Amino acid sequence: MTKGLRRAAVLCLLATGTLTAATAAMAGTTERYLHVKVDDAKNGESVNVNVPLSLAEKILPAVNKGNLHAGKVTVGDIDADGVDVRGILDAIRSAPDNEFVTVKQKDQEVRVAKSNGNLIVHVKNNDKDGERVDVTVPMKVVDALFSTAKKDELDIAAAIRALSDAGDILIVTVQDASQHVRVWVDSKNTSE
Repeated sequence: MTKGLRRAAVLCLLATGTLTAATAAMAGTTERYLHVKVDDAKNGESVNVNVPLSLAEKILPAVNKGNLHAGKVTVGDIDADGVDVRGILDAIRSAPDNEFVTVKQKDQEVRVAKSNGNLIVHVKNNDKDGERVDVTVPMKVVDALFSTAKKDELDIAAAIRALSDAGDILIVTVQDASQHVRVWVDSKNTSE
């Protein structure tokens, strides 16, 4: 191979490496958005919220109102009847994927599971309204919520930071006869 061809090959490799690094850096800095969409068919109303996670992360610590302070929310005196919630979460985190609890009754079904690093809770009422709640939360977001040193607080700002790395995820859906609520994270700045 001639000297000129070797130089051209090296330059192409360097350019490809630089382009790959730049593309990876740009992909890593893609803004993530928290979306909340509420539709009320009965009243013909809807609400759409599309907030960049980076904005939410900066605003939350600045709000000190009621139970929200410095990016954390005080949940009051949690009486867990001697249950170590953090211990249970640690056990779930280290457990293999599994369906932990399934309860089927005449009027309600409940399912709690872990799958692909996500904590999953499904609740379905079998009454005439057919209410349904589906929650899927990455375990790293659950861990972030409980990362604060105080036992009566949830660290919302830390959970928002953890959501930034969770990828596209549908977190909550709530459905009844007339209302539909969705909460999700993706890289789109609209809920469409």
